[in-house]
Amino acid sequence: MAEIRNYTLNFGPQHPAAHGVLRVVMEMDGEVIEHVDPHVGLLHRATEKLAESKPFNQSIGYMDRLDYVSMMCSEHAYVLAIEKLLGLEVPIRAQYIRVMFDEITRILNHLLWLGAHALDIGAMTVFLYAFREREDLMDCYEGVSGARMHATYYRPGGVYRDLPESMPQYRKAGGYTERSLEHRNFNRQGSMLDFIEDFTQRFPGYVDDYETLLTDNRIWKQRTVGIGVISPERAMQMGFSGPMLRGSGVEWDLRKKQPYEVYDRLDFDIPVGSEGDCYDRYLVRVEEFRQSNCIIRQCVDWLRKHPGLVIADNNKVTPPSRESMKADMESLIHHFKLASEGYCVPEGEVYAAIEAPKGEFGIYLLSDGANKPYRMKIRAPGFAHISALNELSKGHMLADMVAMIGTLDIVFGEIDR
Repeated sequence: MAEIRNYTLNFGPQHPAAHGVLRVVMEMDGEVIEHVDPHVGLLHRATEKLAESKPFNQSIGYMDRLDYVSMMCSEHAYVLAIEKLLGLEVPIRAQYIRVMFDEITRILNHLLWLGAHALDIGAMTVFLYAFREREDLMDCYEGVSGARMHATYYRPGGVYRDLPESMPQYRKAGGYTERSLEHRNFNRQGSMLDFIEDFTQRFPGYVDDYETLLTDNRIWKQRTVGIGVISPERAMQMGFSGPMLRGSGVEWDLRKKQPYEVYDRLDFDIPVGSEGDCYDRYLVRVEEFRQSNCIIRQCVDWLRKHPGLVIADNNKVTPPSRESMKADMESLIHHFKLASEGYCVPEGEVYAAIEAPKGEFGIYLLSDGANKPYRMKIRAPGFAHISALNELSKGHMLADMVAMIGTLDIVFGEIDR
């Protein structure tokens, strides 16, 4: 008889969920996974080291490129850390705008996760649906910052600018009739707040569509129920956070437990699973769609009624308006100093964390009183999750590996920073 022994298999680094930056070395017994060793290090961009050589205000753009599916959330943790060091007060309107865009970002993240996860497992339609909704929210990103992805919209002291009074509209191009153009521009006639409110009215129906396709789908349940189970105790020991932790039944959400900005003024629930498998983590994220939608509606209502400043009126930290910079010498000096050398922050150390879509995203800053950090350390949620890949996958089939990588919702920008 032939000798039967385990063999080693490379999973990736071309896997679609990790687009060429995750290599998993798998030890297989037939088609059963015995051991996996995830290799990170195929993307390294030295973000933490680069931040030490740049003024504080010039590293905001690097944050967008960490988790490049949850751009503004990464910025948020960084500017919160700087504000803590400076003791800077943020106008209340800016706080509401930040919270609203954090939740828009959460929906953007979960839409991409759901579309890619479903596509990995074999459901194609959801991917197309999810990207249809992402287009509307990407237009909101573009409306406030000028960029569809890497926004650099949050600034220490507030946000770059107030919400625009009009939305960009589709123009006549090949293939569009007058009627289809009118239909596409129908909800773009008012301000950005009108557009976002219209989206929040449509979105619950879209989530129902996703659930109709997946939640009770026999094949979907066969691929996710009982796969990648992790107990609540083990999830906490391994440093899980976000939907990965809540899917195991631990009700931990920084927006409720350690509120920042205006989350303590808003009404929303924390969805929690019970089994700790891929299916529960799916259900948690789908319910987060609905809760984020609810938070956005509350922010829209408040922002309509309360105009005001969107960035602190402190030109030592926040740049003066372009208008005053062109006419006032003192404003020009402030602008020049901020653009060339930034600002010095007091000595000290600080940790600021937010509930990012993937879990707890934190920034640790150590300042020696200069205009750049002495040390910056990023606490990325995905790093803890991918370290559990061996434990999650042991004893499962090769095909289940795809479902488990999908359920982790990993983006390598933040893991291999």
